Amino acid sequence: MFFTGKHDKLSYDKTREEPVIHRSICTGETTVGFVDVSTRKFRDIRRVDSEKDIATFCRETGIERDKIRTIY
Repeated sequence: MFFTGKHDKLSYDKTREEPVIHRSICTGETTVGFVDVSTRKFRDIRRVDSEKDIATFCRETGIERDKIRTIY
């Protein structure tokens, strides 16, 4: 895969999914993705290592950082 530096919007169903940051209690690993609001099932998009990675996810989803909750 060739990286161009351009990020396309991540599409998700805003009526069924919520963007979240998922942090592991055991390992501390942090990932971003979506939670289905009815089943609470987490759909992992990617691992993040810094706040910069989370900012990229925010740009891709079109949602403000303070609107994304953290789950454990």
